[in-house]
Amino acid sequence: MERVPMTAEGYARLEAELKRLKTVERPEIIRAISAAREHGDLSENAEYHAARERQSFIEGRVREIEDKMSRAEVIDVSKLSGQEVKFGATVTLADEDTDEESTYQLVGTDEADVSDGRLSITSPLARALIGKGIGDTAHVNTPAGSRSYEIVAVNF
Repeated sequence: MERVPMTAEGYARLEAELKRLKTVERPEIIRAISAAREHGDLSENAEYHAARERQSFIEGRVREIEDKMSRAEVIDVSKLSGQEVKFGATVTLADEDTDEESTYQLVGTDEADVSDGRLSITSPLARALIGKGIGDTAHVNTPAGSRSYEIVAVNF
C-alpha cells in the first residue's frame, strides 16, 4: 500500500471534511430522498434522481477520504529543519528572468493550492527543487518554455 505524505494541517482538513460529510451531508441527503419518495412515481421524479446522484457522490467522497487517511504519512513540519528543500519546506524563489519572488510550501497532492502558496510535491517545480539548497538554481520545463528559479530561502 502506497503511503501518501501529508502535513498535519492537510490531514486535519481531510478529517474535518469527512466529519462534515458524515454528520451534515449524509443526513440531509437521506431526508431529501425520503421527501422525494413521498411525491409518488420514482421513475419520473427528478428530485429523487438528483438526490440519489448526490448521495452517490457523497458516499464516493467518504470512501476516497477514508482511503487517503488510512494511507497518510503525516509529517510534522515543525520538527523539520535544514537548508535543503524537502517535503514541508517553505521555499522562496526568484525567477531568474524577471527577478520576481514567490514563496511556496511543498505539501501533499491533496493539499496543493498554488493560489494559497501550497505546491504539490509531485509538481514539476517541486520535483526540480527537491534536494537543492539556498543559492542553487532549479530548471523547470513548462508549456511556455524552460524557466529557471534561484532558491532564495528555505524555511520550516
